[in-house]
Amino acid sequence: MLTPFDDNYFMKKALEEAQLAYEKAEVPVGAVITHQNTIIARSHNLTEQLTDVTAHAEMQAITSAANFIGGKYLKDCTLYVTLEPCQMCAGALYWSQISRLVFAAEDEKRGYRNMGTKLHPKTKVKLGVLAEEASSLLKRFFIEKRNLN
Repeated sequence: MLTPFDDNYFMKKALEEAQLAYEKAEVPVGAVITHQNTIIARSHNLTEQLTDVTAHAEMQAITSAANFIGGKYLKDCTLYVTLEPCQMCAGALYWSQISRLVFAAEDEKRGYRNMGTKLHPKTKVKLGVLAEEASSLLKRFFIEKRNLN
């Protein structure tokens, strides 16, 4: 059975958020959180705009989703994010008890898996969804940033 609301669909929504970050000269990472195939939070990196090192897309999405549902636990929710979360974001995801994490591009240097950070034991993880699209946007951003400096 085909469903229009699959992982690719929601990752495309996260990529739209990453594009918004790119247009603001932020590292182009985007995120959406869903509950029962409905987007309840969308966000992108805002670290430059807010002058806040904690303003990662995931952190913004967690706060927004918690406000939406009226509680701190994100059980039965899925986070779609265009880059593997860092250890700070993975720690927040652990405490939120999010049920599922889907990410596009791997972060071999700063990703939570390389840093040894654990997610909540009940969190299911899927990686590589639209990884090429997410990686391309990130690479283009950093190439342009290096050429401007």
